Amino acid sequence: MPALVGRDSELAAFQQALAGGPAIVLVEGEAGVGKSRLLREFLSSRVARDKRSLVASCPPFREPCTLGPIVDAIRQATGQVAGLRLSALGGALRPLFPEWADELPRVPDPPEDARAARHLLFRALAEVLDRLQVSVLAMEDLHWADEATLEFLLFLAARHPLRTSLVVTYRPNDVPQGSLLLRLSSRLPTGTTGLRLAVEPLDVAHTGDLVSSMLADEPVSPAFATLLHRHTDGIPLAIEESVRLLYDRADLIRRNGQWARRRLTEIDVPPTVRDAVLERVARLDPPARAVLQAAAVLSAPADEATLGALLDGPLDGLAEALACGLLREDGGLLSFRHVLACRAVYEATPAPERRAMHLRAGDALAGRTPPPVSQLARHFREAGDVAAWRRYAERAADLALAAADEAGATSLLYDLLTHPELPASDAARLVVKIPFSSFTGDDRFKGLVRSLRAALDSDTMSPVEGAETRYQLGRVLTIMEEYEAGQAEMKKAVVHLPPGSLSAARIMVTLGWPREPSAPVSAHLRWLRRAAEAAESLPPIERLGVLVERASALLLLGEEEGWAEASRIPGDPACADEARHVDKGYMNFGDAAVRWGRYAEAARHLAAAARMAERYQFLRHRGIIDATRVHLDWFRGEWQGLAERTAALADNDELQPVTKLEAVLVAALLRAAAGDPEAGERLEHVLAQTHRRGAAELVAEPAAALCELLLARGSVEEALRVTDEPIRQVADKGIWLWAADLAPARTRALVAAGRLDEAADLVSAFADWVRDRDAPACWAGLELSRAILAEAGVIRGDAANAYARAADAWQRLPRPYDALLAQERQVACLLAAGETEAALSLARLVLQGLTGLGARRAAERLASLLRDHKVEVRGRGRRGYGDQLSPRELEVVRLLATGRTNREIAVVLSRSPKTVASQINSAMRKLGVNSRTALAVSALESGLVT
Repeated sequence: MPALVGRDSELAAFQQALAGGPAIVLVEGEAGVGKSRLLREFLSSRVARDKRSLVASCPPFREPCTLGPIVDAIRQATGQVAGLRLSALGGALRPLFPEWADELPRVPDPPEDARAARHLLFRALAEVLDRLQVSVLAMEDLHWADEATLEFLLFLAARHPLRTSLVVTYRPNDVPQGSLLLRLSSRLPTGTTGLRLAVEPLDVAHTGDLVSSMLADEPVSPAFATLLHRHTDGIPLAIEESVRLLYDRADLIRRNGQWARRRLTEIDVPPTVRDAVLERVARLDPPARAVLQAAAVLSAPADEATLGALLDGPLDGLAEALACGLLREDGGLLSFRHVLACRAVYEATPAPERRAMHLRAGDALAGRTPPPVSQLARHFREAGDVAAWRRYAERAADLALAAADEAGATSLLYDLLTHPELPASDAARLVVKIPFSSFTGDDRFKGLVRSLRAALDSDTMSPVEGAETRYQLGRVLTIMEEYEAGQAEMKKAVVHLPPGSLSAARIMVTLGWPREPSAPVSAHLRWLRRAAEAAESLPPIERLGVLVERASALLLLGEEEGWAEASRIPGDPACADEARHVDKGYMNFGDAAVRWGRYAEAARHLAAAARMAERYQFLRHRGIIDATRVHLDWFRGEWQGLAERTAALADNDELQPVTKLEAVLVAALLRAAAGDPEAGERLEHVLAQTHRRGAAELVAEPAAALCELLLARGSVEEALRVTDEPIRQVADKGIWLWAADLAPARTRALVAAGRLDEAADLVSAFADWVRDRDAPACWAGLELSRAILAEAGVIRGDAANAYARAADAWQRLPRPYDALLAQERQVACLLAAGETEAALSLARLVLQGLTGLGARRAAERLASLLRDHKVEVRGRGRRGYGDQLSPRELEVVRLLATGRTNREIAVVLSRSPKTVASQINSAMRKLGVNSRTALAVSALESGLVT
């Protein structure tokens, strides 16, 4: 059951009123607001535990049964009355309880008039309550009670002294005129303790709390809570039913540790809410129902004149529509109290009537100054007037963009672009307006592609118009991460565009990205040079966009020039358009820094990108940033909760396929480290999908990981086959940036196959490229490749020391898992050289590090090796490290041994100096030293660092 939220003060007042002697409590509020829930919470509380409570419900019968709620409640309280020792009054109950006739006294002589007979009956019912020792009589939905039941409650309330507490719940708007309930609620009997509670809807924060309680107390995103509140107006029943409907339809996802809706659009009316609303509407006279239907069609607050225009007649039913509680008046404007009620009435209105009213609404609103273009677009579309809808919808989109409402603009533009009657010449012009940083959903992208292809197939455009449309098609395909298809369209388009045009410059910079598998770096650089020349004549905001794309492409090509270009990006954007380019730059530079192995830099760029994406609501950027962050955390050994984060991203339909593949890759790498037998199959899937999508820069890493798994199984030829095409692509294109993981894996496979010369040539080519670049990941990969050659005897040198250098290079990034794997090979080399004691000492430390990370596969290999050498192995999988260093402490100690200060270590590891100082103190305590120098010496002597 959902938690009771936002009702602490009401429940406290409830309990206080009934904690002493008898009292009368009136609980009022609209349908679904939580009156019954508040009553149930009181009845289960400590205050009510020592009281006998009787709950009666008044059903919504057209003709209520006389005293039916009281009779049913007494029947539920006791199955027989013989033991109650009723007086002669009990005989008056025989007509109400014929099944107890044998246990009740005889029927008393009939009184002289009906009023006396009713009084006698009330006294008999009150005696039953007294004999049953009922302390609290609760009446639910008293607005539906029959007159006799209400008279009985007035009778009980007037008794002196009051013997039974009365609690009643009711909806003020549903109380009939002249109802006796008004007497009970208007004033309490003299000397009676009373409480009147008005239960109000929940605010946005409490709406989020309620939803969270329905989802295992996991937090919900503020945007989702706001959306639910807007559509339910904070009515708990509507919130609960909406969440259940969304959950049943799998429309809820986990994103960034919070529950959210896949798309923040309208929420369907839950059947429970719909039926309740339509039941109330059905009780109204036809003129009142017509008013509600007109208000539902308008949906926005409107004056009486506008409402009357839709009905094409007088508003005869307005008073009744207002009295029923569904409609309200505020400042002369009429509207529904709740969005879901409005939609329930709208959906129940016959379609022909809706269309006619929409057309009348459009005609009535078109003459206003300024015209309400969003409303006009909606009304004319629903009325079937496509020309008028297109005209107003584009004006509404322009206004939304000017007001930074990207979501609203995107929705309008998408509807225009995907309409079957879209003029071909409008396609390119409308696509340009879409803010793709806020455009999500693979299905919606596919809808744009279909519309643009249909426009191109129409043969109604000039060559330049066709080229612009084709460029926009290529642009959409590229954003969809269909890279090869996108670049193919752009190459066709660029020849028909003026050289100095914005579209031509954008095409050139896009073709500078290394998406084409066969094109060398030099070809991409030529396009980038042409883009730089073309950008010189562009307006500043467009020039900034080309600069961001050009710097990103250079970095992906592995060109140092890219970092200099990136430094030209302004840090504080002046407007939303500039922010979109700057945020994309931060996002791309963060991704590039991950590939280069500049992890502290990557973390800073991604944090800046995330802040800006959140501030400006660049929804598509946020997903890409999250995917890059999980990749960075994989490398840095921040594996706690990483599997859950990757699973959430992989299940997020808002992300484009290649972005999701990055999360799927990290999930597969985690499985491989844990020894999951399905890891290889997952890596094969990632590799196949990256090939199919033309994401050349993503092929190398899954190929390298799969190669290592195959080598571990002894499948050397298969390992070579997996890396054949990726390494050929790296060499042909000349982008060795992608080879940080691939080069060592391929080298190991070549050595295992006995192809030593090829292995040496590969490492030499890799070294030639790395030599002039500040790419720490590539340098570490090169050190590891050289260690593999040293172990195979291809190059001279101590293999154990070579692996130690590789481990140190990985750790400086830091990449603790790769550092530990290099140290594992160092252990093997030390054993082969007869240095058993040093090998086993190092093996214990490596096992500790692998266990801390959760890298079970490698940890089991080390544990087996230690057991073979009769070394005691502690239990695996521990999270407490005792007198051993934790993985995070190992990272700090390794950097400390290189002479770095606490602040420098904090920058490298993206931690606070205070945390680093604490971890150094903990490491000194565990190793029994009392200075930083002694700690560094101890780490060196133990083989922890070289």
